[in-house]
Amino acid sequence: MTAPTAPRTAVERTTVLVDHAELHAALTGLFTGHGIPDARARLAADALCHGDLTGLDSHGVFNLTRLYLPLLESGRCDPRAQPEALTDLGACAVVDARRALGLWAAAEAMDDAVARAGRHGVGLVSVRGATHFGCAGFHAVRAAHAGMIGVVASNCGGQRIARPPGGAVAMLGTNPLSVAAPALDGHPFLLDMSTTVAPTGRVRVAARRGTPVPAGWLEDAAGAPVTDPSAFDRGEAFLRWLGGTAETGVHKGYGLGIAVELLAAVVSGAAVGPAPAALEGDGRPHGSDDGIGFFLLAIAPEVLRPGADVPAATRSLFGTLADCPPVPGGEPVRYPGWREAELAVERRRHGIPLPAHLHAELIDLGLLGGPGSPR
Repeated sequence: MTAPTAPRTAVERTTVLVDHAELHAALTGLFTGHGIPDARARLAADALCHGDLTGLDSHGVFNLTRLYLPLLESGRCDPRAQPEALTDLGACAVVDARRALGLWAAAEAMDDAVARAGRHGVGLVSVRGATHFGCAGFHAVRAAHAGMIGVVASNCGGQRIARPPGGAVAMLGTNPLSVAAPALDGHPFLLDMSTTVAPTGRVRVAARRGTPVPAGWLEDAAGAPVTDPSAFDRGEAFLRWLGGTAETGVHKGYGLGIAVELLAAVVSGAAVGPAPAALEGDGRPHGSDDGIGFFLLAIAPEVLRPGADVPAATRSLFGTLADCPPVPGGEPVRYPGWREAELAVERRRHGIPLPAHLHAELIDLGLLGGPGSPR
């Protein structure tokens, strides 16, 4: 199955530069207008802008009208929810988010984990009853900014998108995983990944643009490659796991997806993808992303190793990687998070490029005024 070949319109081909501060203020106002308290609305705007600042446009304002506003307007998300600690053992806790907006709830939970790690060396906050939290990396890197290592995982609640290798029924979500740590100045290490080859957002961005996805992202019911991204939302294609096939290591992505389910859902008591309900229906993607579980871990090496010069060790580790000579004619060697940090600095200074159709959506919502500056 191939993607449509119709050319994109002029609107699809252009981008509009939007000032980050203006966009952030507009999103904050929108969230407060839906009843979210001011500080939490600003935090939610931080989380949403992170995607656009760092080039993860599939997890930025692209999802505002497709995900977060429908959550708020349908009542599936409670704008005034107050998360409640169900268990608190000092270094770790289990929290019921009570349908809070995941954009801020996960960030607050990571900050709580960081505070616990500052006292105990490690801090774990396990969250259930949550909603979509945007970029996993936004929450993980909060630990890095505090001088710690952060680990974040999230399942997709009761939403089922991907099939077990060789299986005929969708049972798991994209189940993202992120690890962050201090590295070289201004460039934290930040791994932010789905355990499928690509997240759903990137597929939908491609569908909106009318461009094909690479062979290997999607497969049909028989396991054949699909490059038409719109086939996913038609229920005619499934996401593939990292590793691709049995010959190239599909068990790795699939196994990581299960590991996230264990860490994020079983530990917290959240909804689980591979539940008996997954066996019902026709096997295509189904269910809803309600009752999501989060796993947020902060590790403070300097608390665990008093007197150790941990910053020097991390600078040496990442500095050595950056000093690795590239292949002839190649780009300098970098590590995950470097490009994102560079891009965020550039976009804070010069503006965030939004597709013209997305810019028009924000104008229609009353968030932005004026046509902007197409380029």
